[in-house]
Parts: sequence; structure tokens; C-alpha cells
Amino acid sequence: MSNRIYRVPQPILPPDYGTKVPDRGTGTPAGDDFATVLERVQGEIKFSRHALQRLQTRNITLTAGEVHRLQDAVERAASKGARDSLVLLDELAFVVSIKNRTVITAMDGESMKEHVFTNIDSAVIVK
Repeated sequence: MSNRIYRVPQPILPPDYGTKVPDRGTGTPAGDDFATVLERVQGEIKFSRHALQRLQTRNITLTAGEVHRLQDAVERAASKGARDSLVLLDELAFVVSIKNRTVITAMDGESMKEHVFTNIDSAVIVK
């Protein structure tokens, strides 16, 4: 006769959260469909932390018009299949990741002298 006690393992079940599904909301203003929101977000450009530091240290301020022209340049580069572009805008230069719509770095005319731009596959000159 054996004095061992045998336990039957109990199944591990997930906690019962009930049937209520949390309301996540749409996150978009009422009336905007997905295509409208996607179009608005795709056109926006971002500035990396490095680019923001360069803008600040080089005392470069961009007007709304210049940002709009920069966005247009990014769109044109994207339509041609560019990945990383040098955008020359007036006396300013921006290296932009087209895929991410992110400005990587920014330079003014004085900072551009004797610089070599690497890791770009295209250039856009904005008049």
C-alpha cells in the first residue's frame, strides 16, 4: 500500500473580464472618414530631436510658408521614390527621411560651407 497523495492539476483559466469591451473611441473628430485623416497625417513632416537642436543652435526659424514648401518638397521626392533627400530651400538645407517624413538635420548657408552630404539618394531644390 502506498501513502502517496496524488493531486489532479487544475486547468489554468484566464481571468474573467466579463463581456464588456472597453470603449476606445475613434480618436478622430466627428465626421472625418479614414481617408481624410490619413491624407492629413501623411502630409505632415516631423523634426527629429537632432534637427530641432540644429535649428536652435543655428538660430534658424521657419515660417509657416517655409514649412509648407518643405512639405511639398518631401511629397515630390516621395512621388519619385526617394528614401533620404537633401532639400535645398532658399539659403537652408535639410536632410529628410522621406519614408518617415522626418527632418534629420538642418543647416543654414554658413553651416553648409565645406560640408559633404552623405546617405542621401536624391536632392530637391525648392525655388
